[in-house]
Amino acid sequence: MWLWVSVVFNIGLLGFFKYYNFFVNSWVDFIFILGYELTSTWTLQIILPVGISFYTFQTMSYSLDIYYKRLTPTKDFISFATFVSFFPQLVAGPIERASNLLSQITTKRTFNYTQCTEGLKLILWGLFKKVVIADSIAPIVDDIFANYSQYPASTLILGVSLFSFQVYGDFSGYSDIAIGTAKLFGIELMSNFKFPTFSRNVAEYWQRWHVSLSTWFRHYVYIPLGGSRVSKLKSVRNIIIIFLVSGFWHGANWTFIIWGAIHAALYIPVFLMGRNRIYMNNVVAENTWLPSIKEVFQILFTFILVTFSRVFFRSESITDAFGFLQQICSNFTYENYEHPLGYRMIDYFILLGIFVLYEFSIRRDERAPFKFKSRFVRFALYTLVILGMVLFFDDNIDRSFIYFQF
Repeated sequence: MWLWVSVVFNIGLLGFFKYYNFFVNSWVDFIFILGYELTSTWTLQIILPVGISFYTFQTMSYSLDIYYKRLTPTKDFISFATFVSFFPQLVAGPIERASNLLSQITTKRTFNYTQCTEGLKLILWGLFKKVVIADSIAPIVDDIFANYSQYPASTLILGVSLFSFQVYGDFSGYSDIAIGTAKLFGIELMSNFKFPTFSRNVAEYWQRWHVSLSTWFRHYVYIPLGGSRVSKLKSVRNIIIIFLVSGFWHGANWTFIIWGAIHAALYIPVFLMGRNRIYMNNVVAENTWLPSIKEVFQILFTFILVTFSRVFFRSESITDAFGFLQQICSNFTYENYEHPLGYRMIDYFILLGIFVLYEFSIRRDERAPFKFKSRFVRFALYTLVILGMVLFFDDNIDRSFIYFQF
């Protein structure tokens, strides 16, 4: 009974604030398709509470862990409230489990110099990904998606490709800052990104992208539905449910549901071929300096699939998403793209190339971006990272985090 109270309350809270207008507007559209028109509707004109998708799921994990006897209920309300509202990851994750975070909150902690320096390094690297990668790309992506009907295919492909780097730099940058800040308080949060750019299939991508959300759905939805222990048909059903719910979690828009459906369609063939778990415990080019030719093609193919699914993730409406894709197919020409603020595009290509190569060099440990034995090398990297943030900082750029809206 108490489990249902918790789930209904949290889902009800989320549904009211985040999805009420979506359901009302969808109902109005459905009535219109049937030939009728509603003259008046009552919708909410309120601001979405910041981080509501994250702390509602985090609170539900507490109730579910108690129900499944993975956790003993706490009698310390202050510790529980701290777990729900721990400020570094409150507004955009990672979505923590009570079994991990609450147990640390209730345990006495002492200052740890190594943990503190590791946290500062993660904060620095997260700021670099946010300021230098995500924010500098944002004006280009915004311009191309806002004016997609005026651009040829080459520019649209550039726009959606850059959006992949923008959303990765933006969200993984925030996650690094959150994890690093928590370390300053002696708290270890779970990793949220494990270099998804180097995934060799879509299944591996979801093992490396937004890890806290994908594992939440696996533990609390997919496995209770039967997971992969049931028949193939039911397993496919479970996969479809997970990705549709994941898409809907991201936003009250049909574009996100279609985005989730696309990923389900990409994941199912990998699952049916039995290749969804083959890359769980290894990284690309694990024992060599460079990836094999096969791995390079796998990475590029996965990146292309994931990138084009993001047309729906980034577009304001289904009409815009299909218009974007139609423009690529109908106007398959090339022209040089001019930066909306007048900067040289070649600088961004060089920057992204260096960024990808550097991330590849540290791909074995997502929590140690500056793990080099030489102190000179480390301090040289710190200097370059800070210099990069100074050079690429621009007051004219919107600095909001993409996942704050969720």
